[in-house]
Amino acid sequence: MDAPLTPDGLEAVLREVGRRRYHDRHPFHRRLHGGGCTRVEVQAWALNRYLYQAAIPRKDATILARMEDPALRRAWRQRIIDHDGEAEGEGGIARWLHLTDALGLDRALVISGRAALPATHFAVEAYVQFCATRPLLDAIASSLTELFSPKVIGERVSGMLAHYDFVDDRALAYFTARPPQAERDVVFALDHVRRHATTLETQRAVVEALIFKTGVLWAQLDALWHGYVTGQLPPGAWNPDARNPEGRGPDADRVWT
Repeated sequence: MDAPLTPDGLEAVLREVGRRRYHDRHPFHRRLHGGGCTRVEVQAWALNRYLYQAAIPRKDATILARMEDPALRRAWRQRIIDHDGEAEGEGGIARWLHLTDALGLDRALVISGRAALPATHFAVEAYVQFCATRPLLDAIASSLTELFSPKVIGERVSGMLAHYDFVDDRALAYFTARPPQAERDVVFALDHVRRHATTLETQRAVVEALIFKTGVLWAQLDALWHGYVTGQLPPGAWNPDARNPEGRGPDADRVWT
């Protein structure tokens, strides 16, 4: 870019980032939707993805804390409610646990994050730190992966119900509830970015923020592929070994000196 884009031009660039980089293009994603995953691979995906789901209200709280405009805060705080709920057992995180329960995973283990892949931890915490430390406009722009999620969620629900007899509508409740929330959120965030990213510098920054976020999502699937499709599991990662009821590697908590 040599000169600032119009709002429509900027939106077109952001949408092109999603077309090229969103994680629906990842081979693990296609394997999951197409019925090619084993039960273990689906379990590993759900267990690791929980870490990301649980971090969403934390990253949104860091963004909220930096907003000086009350109107902006009122709009943004709904995101936290969507995931945490208004009471115990409500919200997107609780619905994600319906999925891990249905897959036979130990709920306490899932919530603890102890058996998630190291790369999952790094990617998720990198996203939280990005939103806590980068300019507010960049943090808001990083959420624009929601531009691309409703279509993918529809494909995920239909694909998983068609191919996996160990999931049902209740297990996938997170995905049936999420599209209208994402569509509402992205209307607000996209409008904010269109109105406030008006210089060449800020436009480059918001595009880079979206590229960063697509990388966060892609890295999580890279780790799943490496660990569970190719079988290169790091120590301590979830490993469904019959000798290990908790599903963790034998050296999970051993300290080496």
